[in-house]
Amino acid sequence: MQTTLQRQRPRARIVRRAVHGVLLLDKPLGLSSNDALQKAKWLYRAEKAGHTGTLDPLATGLLPLCFGAATKFSQISLDADKSYRATLKLGITTTTADAEGEVLQQREVNVTRAQFEAACARLTGPIEQVPPMYSALKRDGKALYEYARAGVEVEREARAVTIHRIDIPAGDHQGQDDTWTIDVRCSKGTYIRALAEDIGELLGCGAHLSALRRTGSGALALDRALTLEQLAQMTEAERDAALLAADALLADWPVVRLGTEDAGRFLSGVRRRTALADAPNVRVYGPEPKAFLGGGHITAGELISTRLLSPVEVQGLLAEPATPAAQEFSVSRPDPSSNLESIA
Repeated sequence: MQTTLQRQRPRARIVRRAVHGVLLLDKPLGLSSNDALQKAKWLYRAEKAGHTGTLDPLATGLLPLCFGAATKFSQISLDADKSYRATLKLGITTTTADAEGEVLQQREVNVTRAQFEAACARLTGPIEQVPPMYSALKRDGKALYEYARAGVEVEREARAVTIHRIDIPAGDHQGQDDTWTIDVRCSKGTYIRALAEDIGELLGCGAHLSALRRTGSGALALDRALTLEQLAQMTEAERDAALLAADALLADWPVVRLGTEDAGRFLSGVRRRTALADAPNVRVYGPEPKAFLGGGHITAGELISTRLLSPVEVQGLLAEPATPAAQEFSVSRPDPSSNLESIA
């Protein structure tokens, strides 16, 4: 007689496949960036995937995920400016500077819109920001949040960041229950929790971050993003059609298109002579419309590779059907006005 264990069928293994492109994911509350990545990778059956910078579990919103060839350019999104909608609760400071921490202090709040606007204005532009203890920054090989959980506070050096703008949306809700909502555009490395605390201190009442939603990363925006639930309800073909092209993160780089011989040499890492002007970043293509080869730069008359796709990845891109999402955002078919020049 068979036991229950013997009768159980082995779980079918997922057959992974090569997937190339960028997914704009609307990350849910409470899920880590890596957990969100793994769920999306499983849905796509992708061989290779990575995200473009951590979004705290408390935060929701835009998390660009890279698949296949696109993973080689994830650093571009990591370095890009970010946009957030943040909700601040005045009058209460916490151990973590957000709603998850224990209350440290409560103070009376008597803040007008003019005072709130003035505090935000003082923190707009280049500023020095001390990273919060509850962060993933490392000290002596150990994350700061590990020290914080052990009750140890370590000295942190202030870091230079830029708050490009802080907008305060209109509405009767502003200031109700001592809560304010702001839209922030900032440089990489900015901690919105620390910004919330700084605004609170300028107002003399303290504050913490009660909610955070990322609305933009570089040229990418939340209005194109999909949730994990939406992806799960799609067919595989529909999910593939939702991907942006593998070169989407390089959308604002000038284009260089090479002839067949030069494309082959460039893909092998050989520098190519050119009459083009110097450029710190260019995206390079072969003669076929979708033949994205990688990124490079032009210095002293030479086109030099910075990050190249493998020949297998290039062939994979050429074999992929053009999808509506990829065509809409793709830089594989650039506007001629954005070309530096074609090298024959």
